Amino acid sequence: MNIWAIVPVKPFNRSKSRLAPVLSSKQRAILSRQMLEQTLQTLRQVDEISGVLVVSRDTAALSLARRYDAQTVQESGSPELNDALTRATQAVVATWKARGVLILASDIPLMRVQDVKEMLALAAVPPAVVLATDRRQDGTNALLIRPAGLITYSYGARSFHRHLEAARMAGVEPQVYDSPTLALDVDIPADLDLYREMLIERELGQPAWLGSD
Repeated sequence: MNIWAIVPVKPFNRSKSRLAPVLSSKQRAILSRQMLEQTLQTLRQVDEISGVLVVSRDTAALSLARRYDAQTVQESGSPELNDALTRATQAVVATWKARGVLILASDIPLMRVQDVKEMLALAAVPPAVVLATDRRQDGTNALLIRPAGLITYSYGARSFHRHLEAARMAGVEPQVYDSPTLALDVDIPADLDLYREMLIERELGQPAWLGSD
């Protein structure tokens, strides 16, 4: 199948600004780092994923990625996300002969191995586009494309709807993968509250720093 996962990561010390009312800058950086680590741990357990490429201008994020055997690309300046993902896709195709790509947000802390495997199963027969949105049905938390480059990336507000339309314009009926664990990206205080609740429901507890300085 030769599917590569591409994970774009914002600098830890500048991420999650909308959580500033409830978390300090240090806490936000720790949260971002832990969510990336969880993403990388999950991807390592999916045999069908041939490799992982992390794209960031944060050397700390890239160093963490390499600890999990991920390939890395360091962006410079303030790259636009869609352009960065396009370059990353071209890189995995040219260098590792990727036949498809799975674009994953780095802030989905409850993502399961099962989520990734089920999305891959939906894309078993190319051409295919499989999407998982956020809980507001606005953004695109996961986007699986076979073959790579089939559609143009359109991240930003209402990206979920634009990616659906892009797939149809490419002659492919997109498939939507509905998962409460993939839908939870932690961007605003309400997301953080839900994350805490889901951790407690799973009897996982929560980090001592989460919610206190």
